[in-house]
Amino acid sequence: MRAPLLFAAMAALIVIEGLTTGWNGALVILNMGLISAVIALGLNMQWGYAGLLNSGVVGFIALGGLAPVLVAMQPTPGAFAAGGWGVLLALVIALIALALAVWLSQRLRGKAKAAAITAVLLGGFFLYRAVFDPAVAAIQAINPSSQGYLGGLGLPVLLSWPVGALLAAVAAWGVGKTALGLRSDYLAIATLGIGEIIVAVLRNEEWLDRGVLNVTGIPRPWPVPYELDLQSDPAFVQRMAEWGIDPTTGSTVLVKLLYLGLFAVVLAVILLGAQLALKSPWGRMMRAIRDNEVAASAMGKNVTGRHLQIFILGAAVIGLGGAMMITLDGQMTPASYNPLRYTFLVLVMVVVGGSGNNWGSVLGAVLIWYVWIKAEVWGPVIMHLVTAPLPEGALRQHLYDSAPHMRVIIMGAILLLVLRFSPRGLLPEK
Repeated sequence: MRAPLLFAAMAALIVIEGLTTGWNGALVILNMGLISAVIALGLNMQWGYAGLLNSGVVGFIALGGLAPVLVAMQPTPGAFAAGGWGVLLALVIALIALALAVWLSQRLRGKAKAAAITAVLLGGFFLYRAVFDPAVAAIQAINPSSQGYLGGLGLPVLLSWPVGALLAAVAAWGVGKTALGLRSDYLAIATLGIGEIIVAVLRNEEWLDRGVLNVTGIPRPWPVPYELDLQSDPAFVQRMAEWGIDPTTGSTVLVKLLYLGLFAVVLAVILLGAQLALKSPWGRMMRAIRDNEVAASAMGKNVTGRHLQIFILGAAVIGLGGAMMITLDGQMTPASYNPLRYTFLVLVMVVVGGSGNNWGSVLGAVLIWYVWIKAEVWGPVIMHLVTAPLPEGALRQHLYDSAPHMRVIIMGAILLLVLRFSPRGLLPEK
């Protein structure tokens, strides 16, 4: 009865939140909790199934978030003709230079090898910049105040969710081919650096996603309407009046409920697939590799290949969650991606819920996100009680002003308590 009781307690917290502070706030927490559960399931596949510590979760979330921009936004008129072909040509030049460098490294030896690779990479870099820079300048010169980027394809935003998973999976393949041979601690360092590189690229490449200027107005998925459209619909206004509900409140709650339904369907499908995979021979093989790579290799299992496979699958799920998050927000803000929120917090969700247990990851995600949001509210209250005995002065005021940051301390305390009293999580792996 442990799992049903814990989920019932979590549901009770959401209901209490709705009854005390309003259903709008409760549904906001629950929607982001479901998206966090999708991301936590992806990390659990990597860490819980295979023991691969991915410290670059933020990078794969950011790549998934890029998908709604590339798929759902309308193309910028004249941007592709002005510089799109130049950008594509520059990328082809870069790929050719890298492929040639790899080919030379396999064919040559000694000093000739180093000299040839250096010459190819330097020549490719300068040629790449000569083509890339003018193309980017031409794109960013088009209506820079509101556009200044290539734009998207103008397709339904729901199509961007699998595209976000695909972008993250492709990046995971590149990361895995280079980093999965490292020991666990070195893998964590490598993925942390690669994740930050991905975020840095998205922050600076304005031709792609406007960088720190942000992309706003990302369309909503079907069947989620806009609140203003509902409030201008006489039938909806009349129905709200019959129920005694303010149309503004009713429209916002309805939109969040529709988002909730979409996210719940996606989470249910991923959770079902993850559970079936975990209980299959493939899942038992992955756990055997996690527990003893030497024994699994001796039994003929391709450890490196299976590591790459699960790393790609987990990253794809993380990318899907990133695309869902940007769709909910309605805007792409690359500057907001930071490791504390999008890597450390997700890791806490998996550890607290129970590494290796999919249901535990879902519970941990919703619970930790609830605490993360509420801790910002609880912080000033707790700090007011703590500083009440202190005299008025700079110290007391400084502590009170810093109270919203107590959410970080609370997260650390929760993690320490769980590791001390339930080291396998609230719902341990069976």
